[in-house]
Amino acid sequence: MKVLLFNGSPHKQGCTYTALAEIAKTLNEAGVEAEIVQVGSKAFRGCTACGGCAEKGACVFDDGLNEILAKVRDADGYVFGSPVYYASANGTLISFMDRLFYAGGSSMAHKPAAAVASARRAGTTVTVDEIQKYFTINQMPVVSSTYWNMVHGSRAEDVLQDEEGLQTMRNLGRNMAWLLQCIEAGKQAGIDAPKAEKGHRTNFIR
Repeated sequence: MKVLLFNGSPHKQGCTYTALAEIAKTLNEAGVEAEIVQVGSKAFRGCTACGGCAEKGACVFDDGLNEILAKVRDADGYVFGSPVYYASANGTLISFMDRLFYAGGSSMAHKPAAAVASARRAGTTVTVDEIQKYFTINQMPVVSSTYWNMVHGSRAEDVLQDEEGLQTMRNLGRNMAWLLQCIEAGKQAGIDAPKAEKGHRTNFIR
């Protein structure tokens, strides 16, 4: 089993990375492979809703997203981490997630995911909620912890002093590992993912 952890911060080893590294360490201890993927320092453009990914099975823009998409299809779970700048997720991460879910959402359905936010002080709950909306529209179990999935600090050194925040990350990692094991046990017992109904789209303006 493998979990991809996406670092939405432009700082490769800053506060967000420190939180994700704590989760990755806990996953490894539980026998789950974990890989932190740096996306926050890349120049991912926003989605243009062109629909080209439906035909190609990949995004039409060649800026590195499709290479990540190949990893996403093989992974069993995901963690998306973001710093907070203006009470919301980092713009680069949102552009990345828009395109990732358009082009590869079907391959992530029914796989567990978690959102993590890092801030000096406030805006974390809004950020976690913003990221989690991608999961709930895509039939993905949302992994929780013993507090909201957030850490606080202006520097990585500060996050290392946020004992409750790091504890929350470790409990998140344990819950992710447990859920992955439950899903695997279900597969072995012949329990398949449910089939979603399709076809109805209600427009409120006609």
